[in-house]
Amino acid sequence: MEKPLLDFVRSRTQLGERSIINTIKLLDEGATIPFISRYRKEMTGSLDEVEVANISDTYNLVKELVNRKNYILNTIQEQGKLNSSLKTQIQNTWDPKILEDLYLPYKRKKTTKAAQARAAGLEELAEIIFRSKTRNPRNSARQFLNKTITDVEQALSGARDIIAENISEHKVARDIARDIYTRTAQLSSKLIKSKEKEAEKYKNYFDFSQSLSKIPSHRLLAMYRGEEEKFLRVKIEIDEERLESRLTRYFVKHKTECSDEIILALQDSLKRLITPSISNEFRKEAKAKADDDAIDVFSENLKQLLLAAPLGEKTVLALDPGFRTGCKIAVIDRKGSFKANKTIFPHPPNSREGDAKQIVLNLIKNHAVEAIAIGNGTAGKESLKWLTNFVPVDIPCYLVNESGASIYSASEVARNEFPDLDLTVRGAISIGRRLMDPLAELVKIDAKSIGVGQYQHDVNQPKLKNKLDQVVVNCVNKVGVNLNTASHHLLSYISGLGPALAQNIVHYRTENKGISSRQELLKIPRMGAKAFEQCAGFLRVKDGVHPLDNTGVHPESYKLVEKMSRSLGVRIKDLIQNDELIDKIELKNFVSDKVGMPTLKDISAELKKPGLDPRGAATVFHFTEGVNSITDLIIGNTVNGLVNNLTKFGAFVDIGIKESGLIHISQITNAFIKDPSEVLSLGQEVEAMIIDLDIPRKRISLSLKF
Repeated sequence: MEKPLLDFVRSRTQLGERSIINTIKLLDEGATIPFISRYRKEMTGSLDEVEVANISDTYNLVKELVNRKNYILNTIQEQGKLNSSLKTQIQNTWDPKILEDLYLPYKRKKTTKAAQARAAGLEELAEIIFRSKTRNPRNSARQFLNKTITDVEQALSGARDIIAENISEHKVARDIARDIYTRTAQLSSKLIKSKEKEAEKYKNYFDFSQSLSKIPSHRLLAMYRGEEEKFLRVKIEIDEERLESRLTRYFVKHKTECSDEIILALQDSLKRLITPSISNEFRKEAKAKADDDAIDVFSENLKQLLLAAPLGEKTVLALDPGFRTGCKIAVIDRKGSFKANKTIFPHPPNSREGDAKQIVLNLIKNHAVEAIAIGNGTAGKESLKWLTNFVPVDIPCYLVNESGASIYSASEVARNEFPDLDLTVRGAISIGRRLMDPLAELVKIDAKSIGVGQYQHDVNQPKLKNKLDQVVVNCVNKVGVNLNTASHHLLSYISGLGPALAQNIVHYRTENKGISSRQELLKIPRMGAKAFEQCAGFLRVKDGVHPLDNTGVHPESYKLVEKMSRSLGVRIKDLIQNDELIDKIELKNFVSDKVGMPTLKDISAELKKPGLDPRGAATVFHFTEGVNSITDLIIGNTVNGLVNNLTKFGAFVDIGIKESGLIHISQITNAFIKDPSEVLSLGQEVEAMIIDLDIPRKRISLSLKF
């Protein structure tokens, strides 16, 4: 790897040179991020998946920059304007902004005032005036009159257009402008007065201004959305006098007969060219930063939701609650297979409570139901309360986040799984499966539909998709999947697979009534050695041929584990879950050129707790009794809740009613924190005090500081 490229990646990632070089080598060889972070720790210096992804993203960025440089060099060369000095500058530049500044004078443009003036033969006049080579600009201008330029004022105006464009493309001018913007830029918004009624939700931004460098991402995105919806006028304001003064001092060093013309050109350049260009640049940069902040929050929330504790393999009665249309019930067995469905009406306006109760009890008895999952939407809390009055105490009832369940029920995935079932039944099945295994079910839904982000439709969509896809991949591989039960959709996220190989696995195991070992994967069509290397460690085979096939130990390390077991005079299966035996292994004796202590420690941990699910176990939660709507809340009282969304400015909490409460970041802890996620996590149970209510706007303010 060339040193400039390496230096670029190192400066952006702040990671070690050896780690970067080896990680890029692995990426170029086709290794995936989960595989690299889990099974190549010796090469990377034990980088985690986030650090590996950072190297990958930065490496791709620097490759794009190299391509851009080559394009610019070729373009300027074609114009016959590439001298050795400019070529060296471009080749040595690794700042995209500086690179574009160098290219700007040579960039193909639409017809501009300056281009028209040049075509009319006024470039020499512009040079004479800008260099103050005349004592009388008007007399000099007369020498350039022709059929197109018929009077002196027209000639001077054209010369000023050329000077204005030259100043706008001058690197120092742009650097001065950027410095002023960095120091003084304020982002302001004003209400479009004719839209006051429709713009009520943007009331906080009707007359708002804040330093661009300090404005939180959520405010900036809200202002931009208000502008997009034609409710607000948003602009960047700067100290214009200060900018003009500095540029004048730079370009007009001495008072001459030409100074007035240069100043007029400079003022025109500022108004027409520099300010719009730099303002747009800063707007885009601020938007990109806000996008990154919002995407990071969304990604972290998604990660926590995907890694929510599963109930595990239980027979579940799932209920998609509703009032007028009734509650849809679906029973699914321990493997997630659909068994039965009913519709009941325990709530007003139908209120057939007796019939509904009997249907539920019959389903529980006939299918040996072990748990109940209730969607947390409309009528969710009421359904939970109703069920707990008569359901046997040994059958726990769980409220399940149902965001996106309706998206799944109408999706192609759902239609393929349950072509003969109604959408509402599919939704109930999804709620039940979410309780059993949130990760396996949520991967079937577009991550943006899960409801754990803010402004997800306003941010850079390709960047959001890439980041969320990577989160899903990391979570699926972190947990691992059962090779014989995982859905095609879940398998497709496993390192090295993808939709086609995942489908081949499903077809193969169906035809052969299961897969008995990881080694058998090599019999599957299109499963080459590289794909096997990347995926095998993340696939589990329960009760398989080899005892290590149900662990996170990679097949490439099986022989190493055999050596460990022989050193103790036992079989591999005797080692598994036997802490006493495992602790007797002298790991240092197994260090080699290819295997170091990080891998050996991982193997030891896997032998002690094979296939350990990092997600924990699901627990039952109870909301505060007597709180059924916002009007039941009293300032000063406390309520139980679940954190259901995290943002940079605070945490939203489900307190068992339609409206979520907000714990502002200042109300989370007495200690200073920059981000709510430093203290809180998605799904965390909290007891919060109600500190403010705005019932007309349906806003609830909570605090943990009591």
